Amino acid sequence: MEITLTRAPGASGCTAGARGRAAVRAWLLAIAALIVAMIVVGGATRLTNSGLSITEWKPIHGALPPLSPAEWEEEFARYREIPQYRLLNDGMTLGAFKAIFWWEWAHRLIGRLIGVAFALPLVGFWLSGVLDRRLKLRLVVLFLLGGLQGAVGWWMVASGLVDRVDVSPYRLMVHLTLACVLLAAIVRVAEGLRPALPGAVAAPGFARRDARFLLGLVFLQIALGALVAGLDAGFAYNTWPLMDGVLVPDRLYDGAPWWRPIFEEVRTAQFDHRMVGYLLVLATMVAMIRARLKAPGTAAARGATLLAALVLAQAAIGIATLVLVVPIGLGLAHQFGAAVVLVAATRHLARLSPPDP
Repeated sequence: MEITLTRAPGASGCTAGARGRAAVRAWLLAIAALIVAMIVVGGATRLTNSGLSITEWKPIHGALPPLSPAEWEEEFARYREIPQYRLLNDGMTLGAFKAIFWWEWAHRLIGRLIGVAFALPLVGFWLSGVLDRRLKLRLVVLFLLGGLQGAVGWWMVASGLVDRVDVSPYRLMVHLTLACVLLAAIVRVAEGLRPALPGAVAAPGFARRDARFLLGLVFLQIALGALVAGLDAGFAYNTWPLMDGVLVPDRLYDGAPWWRPIFEEVRTAQFDHRMVGYLLVLATMVAMIRARLKAPGTAAARGATLLAALVLAQAAIGIATLVLVVPIGLGLAHQFGAAVVLVAATRHLARLSPPDP
């Protein structure tokens, strides 16, 4: 049975409430764009080995970079105390240090900018009376998630300052996955504020089930990609479709316990990322075909088609990145593509539900 979604009597026209919802939605989508930018710059810090160049967490004072030669020398001296410098970059010049410093500083600056760009408009919307109780609660949760993400980022960096030359793959996975949870949550809240269209028909149940499954797969694939990045697994087994001359390498999950190789072995991490990638391509193609056959011309069919196209493009970028041994341009394009696919999958699922009242 189909359900028709119509506007309530008297809701036609551009009311003050509708304008307020549109403003909140535009603000949230702008925040989502900033988060995508931060994800990409975070990828650059990883590919340039810049993430440990700032060895202190100073949320306020750290917004200013070194402004004098003495301050640069002081920052460089702190970096020379950590294992990454002693074991990998011994003899690095101050100029080379500045090159990696600016990537990490830019990453943290975007994080601070997101915090300000979220907090100040939130106060304005709150005081203006635009937000209802449910929306206030959701926005407060999003703000807290953002603060948690900043703390998790420092927790990740701290893992590489004492006994390692890089950050923990476990913590990198948590950091990137939480960023993606925040991105998806913001997009979902924004999509709930879209205007209801007269005569719009609710999506069939199979389309919503497919969309939920696809979104879950996207999250899983991003988490596995974070492990690949954390283990530098993209710099090994740089052939496709074979790995080390075979489709399925031997002894992928040998270990005690059995799950440890998933998080700590280069070969296993890359294999898992490949396999879930294939599954995601297959699942999006099946969802697209089913939606186009059973619900042609609907939002379900359009959204599934767009998502399938984006996933195919992302898979192609991923293969090229692997075969060419992770050039920084393709590596960043792959990270950006993951964020775009996540936004599209979240939006697709949200569009299959009616707007929030």
